[in-house]
Formats: sequence, structure tokens, C-alpha cells
Amino acid sequence: MEKLDSWGDIAKEYGSKLIDYLPTLVGAIILLIVGLWVIKLIVKYLKKLFEKKDYDPTLEQFTVNAASWGLKIILFVLVITQLGVESASLVAAIGAAGLAIGLALQGSLANLAGGVLIIVLKPFKVGDWIEAQGVSGSVVEISLFYTKLNTFGNQRVVIPNGELSNDNITNYSFNNTRKEALTFGISYDDDIKKAKEVLTNMVMEQENVIKDPAPQIIVHSLGDNSVNFSVRYFAELSVFWDLHWYMIEEGKIRLEEAGMTIPYPQRDVYLYDQTKMKGTVREKKAE
Repeated sequence: MEKLDSWGDIAKEYGSKLIDYLPTLVGAIILLIVGLWVIKLIVKYLKKLFEKKDYDPTLEQFTVNAASWGLKIILFVLVITQLGVESASLVAAIGAAGLAIGLALQGSLANLAGGVLIIVLKPFKVGDWIEAQGVSGSVVEISLFYTKLNTFGNQRVVIPNGELSNDNITNYSFNNTRKEALTFGISYDDDIKKAKEVLTNMVMEQENVIKDPAPQIIVHSLGDNSVNFSVRYFAELSVFWDLHWYMIEEGKIRLEEAGMTIPYPQRDVYLYDQTKMKGTVREKKAE
């Protein structure tokens, strides 16, 4: 009987405490439900806001996710505080957990920070042709941790954003136009002015060559075996490579048709008759 009485006293004691704590618990639950509903509305509003304007898709996704998780963490702190947990102790616990996670995930956090920098600063975007980390290719995806490229040989390259954001990046697609500099060599015996005229006519006849700024055909250097011309012009990115291959082939054809010689490295070899040379030396000694 004494045990039953003690259990009854305990039930009454904790029951009364539960009744006294019930409004706080109900308030925390209501706060949680209302908070999640408000967060859902805010996230929905952000998505509609991004849809109205032309933002980078990766930046949109990152901003929406960051806002959602940030608001949920704030809501979690508010709910725990509503239940009676001291906010100072909670913040200290979250800080300690964050420090431990940060030390364990240093590399991943570096990639995350690099991804944020790439998304915010936009040194390149999806579809650009870039060169970095010893590889070049077309950007097919920019995530928070990695950037994916397709190379000229159709291989997929995955580069960590931490290393990519701290390296030199060459973006070949940043400008709408690109400058070409082709080299053509002629023999030292050929007419320089005539060769220059042939190359100038070839360049000016091409519709895809931008005429302003004007193309340049200059004597670039006097090589060991040839006089080298540099053919410089601007072209749109969409036709740049087709024009590049065409100009190389057409330049050689036109120079040859104009009677120019396309030089190549060569050596002169002299042969000496050693027996005659020895005889000559002996005759000189006899004298």
C-alpha cells in the first residue's frame, strides 16, 4: 500500500507539472507549425521572384536553399527557447557542434566556399569554354562543391570548386568576339609586297571577318628559313573555328597560286674528300 501511495504521489506531482507545462508545450508546437508555414511562404515567394528575373539557375537554387535552412535553424532555436532551454547554452552547443563539423569537413567546406565565390562573382557560366587546372572544356554544370566540364574529346572533367576558385581561369567565351593571329611563311627570295597583297585580299573577302577594328597583315619576324607574316583579325565566336581552319588552308593555296614558296627547315651538307686533303697537307710539309 505504501508503494501504491508513493506511485500515486509521483503521478500527481508529475501530472500537475505536466498540466502547468502544457501551455508552454502547446505554444512551442504552434510556433513550430506556424514557423514552418511562414518559411514555406517565404521560399515560394523567393522562387517566384527569381522566375521573374534572369538570374543564374545555380545562384537561384543556392539562395533558396540557404534561406530555407537559415530560417529553419532560427525557428529551431526559437522553439527550443520556448520550451525553456536557455538560449546561451543552446548557442554554445550549436557552436561546439559547428566547430567539430568544420574541422572534420575542411576540404568540403573549402569547396563550398569556392562554389559560393564562383556563383556570386561569376567568372564563367554554364556553356562557357574555359581553361583551368590544366584542362579546358565547356562548362556543363556548376554545383556548390564541384564544376563539371566536357573536354574537346568529349570527356567529363570534375574540378573541386576550392581549387578552381584559387586558380587562374581563362574564359574563352567571355567576349562575343575573339582575335586570331595566323602565321604564314614565305621564302626570302619571294616578293614580300605581293605576298602581303595576297593575304590582305584573302582576309578582306571573308564575310565573317570583322572589318572594325580593321584586320592587320604584318611582317611578324625574319625566321631562319622564312619571312613570317602574321594575319590578325577579329571574328564572332560562333564562326571563329570554322574560319580558323578555312584561312589556314586557303592561305597556303593562294600563296602557292601566286608563285610563293612555302619554306621548310633544311640543311646544307658539304662532303670533303679526306684523302685529297691529307695529300695536300703532306705536300705542304715537304715544302
